[in-house]
Amino acid sequence: MGLLSQITSPRDLRGLSLAEVGELADEVRAFLVREVSRTGGHLGPNLGVVELTLAIHRTFDSPHDAVVFDTGHQSYVHKLLTGRQDFSHLRQRGGLAGYPSREESAHDVVENSHASTSLSWAHGIARGFAQQGQTDRHVVAVVGDGALTGGMAWEALNNIAADVDRRLVVVVNDNGRSYAPTIGGMAHHLATLRTTRGYERFLEWGKSTLTRGGAPGRMAYDTLHGMKKGLKDFVAPQGLFEDLGLKYVGPVDGHDVDALEHALRRAKAYGGPVIVHALTRKGNGFSAAEAHEDDRFHAVGVIDPDTGASLAPAATGPTWTKVFAEEMVQVGRRRPDVVGITAAMLIPVGLHRFAAEHPDRVIDVGIAEQHAATAAAGLAFTGLHPVVAVYSTFLNRAFDQVLLDVALHRAGVTFVLDRAGITGDDGPSHHGIWDMSLLAPVPGLRLAAPRDAETLREELAEALDVDDAPTVVRFSKGAAPERIPALERLGGPHGVDVLARTGEVAPAGADGARRPARDVLVVAVGAFAPLALDVADRLAAHGISATVVDPRWVLPVPAAVVDLARDHRLVLTVEDGVRTGGVGSCTTQALADAGVEVPVSVVGVPVRFWEHGSRAQVLAAAGLTAQDIARGVAERVAGLPPVDRAGEQTGERSGAPLAERS
Repeated sequence: MGLLSQITSPRDLRGLSLAEVGELADEVRAFLVREVSRTGGHLGPNLGVVELTLAIHRTFDSPHDAVVFDTGHQSYVHKLLTGRQDFSHLRQRGGLAGYPSREESAHDVVENSHASTSLSWAHGIARGFAQQGQTDRHVVAVVGDGALTGGMAWEALNNIAADVDRRLVVVVNDNGRSYAPTIGGMAHHLATLRTTRGYERFLEWGKSTLTRGGAPGRMAYDTLHGMKKGLKDFVAPQGLFEDLGLKYVGPVDGHDVDALEHALRRAKAYGGPVIVHALTRKGNGFSAAEAHEDDRFHAVGVIDPDTGASLAPAATGPTWTKVFAEEMVQVGRRRPDVVGITAAMLIPVGLHRFAAEHPDRVIDVGIAEQHAATAAAGLAFTGLHPVVAVYSTFLNRAFDQVLLDVALHRAGVTFVLDRAGITGDDGPSHHGIWDMSLLAPVPGLRLAAPRDAETLREELAEALDVDDAPTVVRFSKGAAPERIPALERLGGPHGVDVLARTGEVAPAGADGARRPARDVLVVAVGAFAPLALDVADRLAAHGISATVVDPRWVLPVPAAVVDLARDHRLVLTVEDGVRTGGVGSCTTQALADAGVEVPVSVVGVPVRFWEHGSRAQVLAAAGLTAQDIARGVAERVAGLPPVDRAGEQTGERSGAPLAERS
């Protein structure tokens, strides 16, 4: 059965010998490789924190002591040690979440999987414990060196350092990486602590000359660690953390449970805020991950557990990200003024190809989206055109900077939002469903939602031609759909594309009065264009005529959409963002402002936090299927006043008759 099957809570760890803990670590690592290779998930980060998580749970008493993981993608080991060992449906609907979840366990404190937040959580929890007289409770925050590139972490450290009597231990999990290698001044400082040769030789000498098995050895080891503080100024630069007034312990080998526990016990006994600097290796113990220098298997799909080779089905076409990556290379060759900015996501957002050709024209700011937005405004001031490429969910963190630093100053900055809409298995904090609602009120901002690879290229070029206002290009996760050609474009070269017309066209009235030509104007937003066309086909099968349009630039609402609405009985907007404040809401307002009295049916993601699951499963749960939408529209149309339909029968999509649908 092994040791892992006997662990139902962290308390079961405390009776194990160090030899047994080593065996358990091996079992945990084997379990992770075996199970995550079947489901996909964050493999490398968890392989790197096996011993560290074991040491934390052997030293502290969760959930009485609060353990907070920054980002939380490295919490799989924590889940195993707190009684959750069924990984068969990891990150799948009904299975374990890929991040901490309060619904799963009292041991999970923070669910938000955005980085650099754990120290603020820890400061608040520690202060709350102290204020309520719960002086026997500790708080442990596990934060990566990558997360320390985020400004929020340093805002928290500033306050943590001032609370000298808080029982708070900050464990810096230093593997030199976030998704990719950590950059910036903080990375240089940690690297100096990690690699200064005199300090390194001193530690090696201590390990080789002192034993830790018996009491004399332990006393000698304690003496060694006590000497380190006095010797540090001689063999290594003064620690930045100690300059802030924080007690610093380390660096300590993050794969040596005994050394980790000794450091954590010292920190626990100190009675105030302590930094424990643990050196770990991402992907540790899995040769395929250790050899994969790009990201060390940060996140994987289904893979071969022996070789690490992908077993996922071959992609049916290029992904949205790949299309953007390739187009940015072309843009870079044409436009020397274009520069790229990303926030510790160079490869995931596709800027690595641009960087390979133009290394001096790409800035990775670390996990600092606010800084990225304002720095982009500064670059625009000098005459450059920055392209800030981030995941949609991460732009949420920089709204104030987009509004007041970019838009207020009329800076020509293009924000490219990857993973927009429902993203699937990463869960509520990673769904990119908030961007359109957040950005809609920003004065002067224009937002494009391409429907396929061709329109992505077009709209990116159009965005880069705007030098006096922010522009946004957003696209979904996964493969871009096949080309969806337009019947015609209304409103000029940057206008609205008509994708389909179905059903009867009403003749003009005898009195010359204008009549609605068709029943429904379907306004499709970006990746929902295929869905909108499917809805139109279903409506046609029930005798309901429709026009399907892609506004291309969905915000602000194009005048051509308002004009088209006059010729329809109902406007249906279909968007992959929250429906409150999004394209549908803005369309309703635009029609009202223009005096167009046509009802609007807004179809989008209901406002709630959506759980993890496949994209299709989440969309179905939200009622965003062609069948559900068509049914709702048919019911809405049935309640409208009748209109004479004695006109010409049409059926067009890209110049071809529509196929009949039962």
